[in-house]
Amino acid sequence: MADKTYTITINETDEKILLDQTHDVQAWIDGAVTGKINSSWHTMRNTWTEKLMNDDTFTDPIPSVKADFVTLVTERSDYENYKTQSEKIEG
Repeated sequence: MADKTYTITINETDEKILLDQTHDVQAWIDGAVTGKINSSWHTMRNTWTEKLMNDDTFTDPIPSVKADFVTLVTERSDYENYKTQSEKIEG
């Protein structure tokens, strides 16, 4: 799986606002993204471990390697990402 690069742009005023609360904007951004990834992983792992354990048709072992687990889950026909779930709710 290839690494992805995301770029954000903030104006000088917003940078000054951030610098009022942190000394390094890039480090704060990196930490915020890392925190969201960790939180999302925790939720995904717990949700899908329970779903897989309760799925009588799923008889394979649950992967212990994060990348393998994510691949298994995201390739399932009953998997819906956040966007798809939100679109269903919004109708």
